[in-house]
Amino acid sequence: MAPHRVLVLGAGYAGLGAAKLIARRSDAAVTIVNERPHFQERMRNHQVAAGRTPRTRPLSDLVGRDRIDLVVDRVTGIDPVARQVELAGRAEPLGYDTLVYALGSHADLGAVPGAAEHAVPVATVEHADRVHDRARQASSIAVVGGGLTGIETVAELAEAHPGRTVHLVTRDAPGGMLDERGRAHLARTFDRLGIEVRAGAAVSKVGPDGLLLDDGDQVDADLVVWTTGFAVPPLAREAGLAVDERGRMLVDATLRSTSHPEVYAVGDAAAARDERGEELRMGCGPGGVAAAVGGLAVTDRLAGREPRPLRYHDAAWHVTLGRRDGIVQLGLDDGARVVTGRAAAAVKEQVLRGAVWALRHPRVGVFAASRY
Repeated sequence: MAPHRVLVLGAGYAGLGAAKLIARRSDAAVTIVNERPHFQERMRNHQVAAGRTPRTRPLSDLVGRDRIDLVVDRVTGIDPVARQVELAGRAEPLGYDTLVYALGSHADLGAVPGAAEHAVPVATVEHADRVHDRARQASSIAVVGGGLTGIETVAELAEAHPGRTVHLVTRDAPGGMLDERGRAHLARTFDRLGIEVRAGAAVSKVGPDGLLLDDGDQVDADLVVWTTGFAVPPLAREAGLAVDERGRMLVDATLRSTSHPEVYAVGDAAAARDERGEELRMGCGPGGVAAAVGGLAVTDRLAGREPRPLRYHDAAWHVTLGRRDGIVQLGLDDGARVVTGRAAAAVKEQVLRGAVWALRHPRVGVFAASRY
């Protein structure tokens, strides 16, 4: 009897975690498709933008011990009726019995006029390299977005290019996820680095010389870095799978598609909800737990067991502010513990290394999922 075929689309943190977990907990034939032959540590892209060179990690090294077939190609279409996936470089589609959709997200440059032409995101290492190249020639830099990516990117750029004019433009106050102590340290760090914060402002247009804000003000910049707004690939919608208004696949508590039970979605491309009914934010932490729950659900159902549902809540924030500063907040209420400075930067570095280590040891994801 032929083995059950599991096809995983995307080899980011979520896709790799799910694929390795399925391969180790079942006899299924697992194949993973990814457009690039190397694993991208997306959480280090802000460091690449400031000139740091990340370690190259071939996907073949990460999957070779797990009986996972690696296909380096771009997915162009999904046929859920025939249970096939079309690839750009192959005439014949790949078939599957179970599909795991983990194609992640990309920068949304289409929401604001001029952003696609004049702004550079940090969503991929290639984008981050472009930021680094252009930042060396720019006398003024504007980073748009006050979330974690924007905060880490603007701090890295300001530290790497002292004396430049560096702006952070954000609709909401930066660091809104932090408590009062964390926000105070963030403000002091921005002052130390000379970052000019423009909060409460929305960008209405991006031009070759900077930003036009919705209140009519202009922010001059030779380089605009875009860190706000993420979109997902249109493949799930185009295939007729149930998706939300953003194109993220609708899934149940076990990360299984609500319209096609042979399909699962994990990571940013899934509209997963926790036990309280709140949608999981895009990010490595929730994505890793969801990948573990989805991978366990696939193997449990193959073994005839009832899978456990997703449970998740944010328990910590880790933010780097350049090479020797950061904020770690453990807990989200008034009793949260906050660590700042070099110690926080060291903790965040261990978190980044631990995320890659966990890909080699996927049972860590099982432990993480069981904590909630």
